[in-house]
Amino acid sequence: MAVDSVLSSPLGPPACEKDAKALQFIEEMTRNADAVQQRVLDEILTRNSQTEYLKRFKLDGVTDRETFKSIIPVVTYEDLQPEIQRIANGDRSPILSAHPISEFLTSSGTSAGERKLMPTIKEELDRRQLLYSLLMPVMNLYVPGLDKGKGLYFLFIKSETKTPGGLLARPVLTSYYKSEHFKSRPHDPYNVYTSPNETILCSDSFQSMYTQMLCGLYEREQVLRLGAVFASGLVRAIRFLQLHWEELALDIRTGTLNPQITNPSVCERMGKIIKPNPELADFVANECCKENWEGIITRIWPKTKYLDVIVTGAMAQYIPTLDYYSGGLPKACTMYAASECYFGLNLNPMCKPSEVSYTIMPNMGYFEFLPHDPTSTTTTSSPTNLVDLVDVEVGKEYELVITTYAGLYRYRVGDILRVTGFHNSAPQFHFVRRKNVLLSIDSDKTDEAELQGAVENASKLLREFNTSVVEYTSYADTKTIPGHYVIYWELLMKDLNNSPSDEVLNRCCLAMEESLNTVYRQGRVACNSIGPLEIRVVKNGTFEELMDYAISRGASINQYKVPRCVNFAPILELLDSRVMSRHFSPSLPQWTPERRR
Repeated sequence: MAVDSVLSSPLGPPACEKDAKALQFIEEMTRNADAVQQRVLDEILTRNSQTEYLKRFKLDGVTDRETFKSIIPVVTYEDLQPEIQRIANGDRSPILSAHPISEFLTSSGTSAGERKLMPTIKEELDRRQLLYSLLMPVMNLYVPGLDKGKGLYFLFIKSETKTPGGLLARPVLTSYYKSEHFKSRPHDPYNVYTSPNETILCSDSFQSMYTQMLCGLYEREQVLRLGAVFASGLVRAIRFLQLHWEELALDIRTGTLNPQITNPSVCERMGKIIKPNPELADFVANECCKENWEGIITRIWPKTKYLDVIVTGAMAQYIPTLDYYSGGLPKACTMYAASECYFGLNLNPMCKPSEVSYTIMPNMGYFEFLPHDPTSTTTTSSPTNLVDLVDVEVGKEYELVITTYAGLYRYRVGDILRVTGFHNSAPQFHFVRRKNVLLSIDSDKTDEAELQGAVENASKLLREFNTSVVEYTSYADTKTIPGHYVIYWELLMKDLNNSPSDEVLNRCCLAMEESLNTVYRQGRVACNSIGPLEIRVVKNGTFEELMDYAISRGASINQYKVPRCVNFAPILELLDSRVMSRHFSPSLPQWTPERRR
C-alpha cells in the first residue's frame, strides 16, 4: 500500500516511508545536478589537494571547474599505471588519494592482457551501498507486492589475489559481497534472496551454482523475480539446471546433499534447508525431462514477474534466449556501474531493453563527457572539448570521463553513451558500447589489437606446413551455452601435400586462447562462462565475396576494410555456407589468479 500523499514523489507513489525518502533523495540530487557536481568536485579536490598527483600539476588547492579543466589532463589507465603500480608495490604515501587505498578493484577491462587495477577507499562502499538502496524503491513503483516473496539471484564471488605490497585485488562485486554492507545487511522485505550468504560466498563456482539453484527450487512458490548480474549469467544458470536437474531432484527427494558439495559452511547451512520432498522432486523431474524448455522459468517459478539482468551493450545478444526460456518476461536493467565508479540507475526499469536509459546520479563522482562521433574512428582527447554533466545534448554520443573520491582524475572510462533525455537537470544515457571492444561473451572484452595478436601467434603453428592466414573475421556465438568465440580463417596453402591436420588447427584454437587476456581465460577455466574457441576454415575467395556483398550494399571499394567482427545475419550466412572444416580448442588455456609480474 502506498504511503500518505504528503510523502508522494514526482516519480510515483512510494510503497513505504523508506521508499519515499529514497525517491525524495533522487529528486533532490537530480533537480540540483549542477550544484551537486560542483560540491563533489570541491570535496574531491579539497581532500586530495596534498596528494602527489595534484601537486604535480600545481593546482594549489584551487577547486573551481575552469582551473581544474585547464590544468589537469584527461588520462587513460596506461597514463596512471606507474602511480598505480607504486601503490600496488606497497607505497603508502598519498599518491592519488589522501585517504588510504583499502584495496584494488579489478576491472573487466584489461591492459597488456591483465585486469586493470582500480584503487578504492573504504568510504566508496558507503557510496555504492547508497546507490543499491535506491533500486528497489524505484522498482516498487512499477511492480507491486515484491515484499510478498523472494528473489532468486545467482550471485558469485571470483578469485582474489594480493599485490606485492599486500593489498587485496578483486572484482568490485566480490568486494561488495564479502563486505559487512552485504553480509550484515538489515532485513528488507522488498529485497530477500533465496540464496543464503554461504552459497554466494562459496568460491567454488559449481558448488555455489548448485546450492543456489537447489535453494531456488525448494522455494519455487516464493520466487517473484529471477536475476544475475549479466544476462549471460542467467542463461548459464538455466543451462546448469538442464545439465544437473537429475542430481538436484534426487537431493530434494531424499533430503540429502550431493556429495560433490564439500564446502563446510555451505554444507552446514544447506543442512538446515534441505528436507525430503518427493512431490517437489517429481515436479522438477517432470518439467526438466521434457525436450522443450520454452518457458521453463515460468513453469518452474510460476510467480516470476520479471528478470533482473543487464541486457544492454554486448549482453543484448542474449535477449532472444532469455525470451525463449522465460516466455517473454520483462527484463529489468536497474543500474549502471563499473569498477571505477558507480554511475546511476534506470528510473524506468520495466522498459524494453532497447529503450533502457540510465540517469546519472551527480553525487557519485564528478562527470565530464568527451564528444564522440559515431562515424569517426577517432575520438579527440582535448581537455577543452569536454562537456559538463548538465550541458550534454540529447541525441549526441559521448565518452564518459570521471573524477572520483578514490583518486582518479579526468579518467576515460571507455564507455560510449548516447543522451536520451533528462530527469530534472540530470541527463539520461543509453549505453551504446565499450570503446574498441570487438568480442564479448560474459565479462570478457577483446579488442581488435588483441584479436590480431592472437591470430598472429596461432598462425605461427602453420609455418611448417607452408600455410598462412590470408584473412580472418570473428563472431561471438551465444547460441551455444556457454557462448564462445568463432574465428573465420581463409588459408593460403602453398603445398597441398603438406597441409595442416585437424590436430594442428585444434592447437591453433588453443594458441589463440593462450594469447587472450586474463579475463577471457578466467571465464574459460574458473567460471565456465565461455566455451572453447572455434576456428572455421572457409573456402578460398570467401573474403572477396564478402567484399562484393559489402560493395553491393553501398560500401566504397576504395575504403573497404575486412570487418574483424561480424554479427549481420546475411554475412554470417555467407561465411557459414563457405565453411570447409571446424576446429575447437582441445584443452583449457593456462590461467591462475596471480597477476603476471
